[in-house]
Amino acid sequence: MNSFPQVDVVTIGESMVLFQPLTSGSLAYAPLFTKSIAGAESNVAIGLTRLGMKVRWISRLGMDPFGNQILSTLAGEGIDVSAVTRDPLWPTGIYFKEFTGFGDPNIYFYRKLSAASHFTPDALNSQWFEGARHLHVTGIMPALGAQTTETVKEAMKLARKQGMTISFDPNLRRKLWSEEQAREVLLSMVPLCDYFLPGIEEAEFLVGDRNELEYGKIFLDQGVKVVAMKLGERGSLGFYGNESIKAEPVVVSTVVDTVGAGDAFAAGFLSVMLAESSWHGPTITSDILKDALQRANLLGAIATQFKGDWEGLPTLAEVQNILNGKKTITR
Repeated sequence: MNSFPQVDVVTIGESMVLFQPLTSGSLAYAPLFTKSIAGAESNVAIGLTRLGMKVRWISRLGMDPFGNQILSTLAGEGIDVSAVTRDPLWPTGIYFKEFTGFGDPNIYFYRKLSAASHFTPDALNSQWFEGARHLHVTGIMPALGAQTTETVKEAMKLARKQGMTISFDPNLRRKLWSEEQAREVLLSMVPLCDYFLPGIEEAEFLVGDRNELEYGKIFLDQGVKVVAMKLGERGSLGFYGNESIKAEPVVVSTVVDTVGAGDAFAAGFLSVMLAESSWHGPTITSDILKDALQRANLLGAIATQFKGDWEGLPTLAEVQNILNGKKTITR
């Protein structure tokens, strides 16, 4: 008998504890840090949960205080963490952000030999996917090693067997593996998904310098149903069938931190696509795709306004108020 609660979305990946200095400048001279958690898949899980979806996060954590913090934070957000396993031998990963005062922050990962990097395909439980509608994965977990690549691919195959739709964000992390290996693995995962969510730089990395419209056709020809391509400050482009749809950007006056904006985009996009889909498969129209891209752009823009990967993600009510032009009563 399945003892796992029914959810809309399952996601699998590594989360780490994040240390951020209270001041800008070199980490070498930063005296004080704040501590939070971060991970692409758990960022998406939080975003979807705040938008009304029920989400299960699958991972492997060390038997340490950092693992405890990740579990308690995600559980506190309403995410089902019953499929998380604890590893007594290997630690929970950590990473640091360095704010230099200009451009994106520098990222320093300490995740080699982490508990998540030892997640093997035989540790997957098919019951974790039963009753769920959708699986979301990224290219980060496969970058941790050959066995985690196979683990994510096996999760995608299990989801497909159970009739779930699948989304894949390549989320390229060049620091974690060679360009040749990254390109080979990420391209092999594209045909396994229904929704492909690359940034335009990632699309170029995968298939070379092409016209923007060509990227959509190339990935659709690999069996993807929908491509949602992030264009940064220029908004986003969606492709399905023979159609392409442009969604204008949400303009912000200042950018605090871009890390996590792509995960926010994914949560916004999936929240609309899944809300409009039946249990028998995705419902795709130009109007639905346009709405999904617009919400994705909005969440991505909101995420850049906060120092942290997920803390600023809005609730569904907050999104609706923003779209309706309503102001929040604060006192």
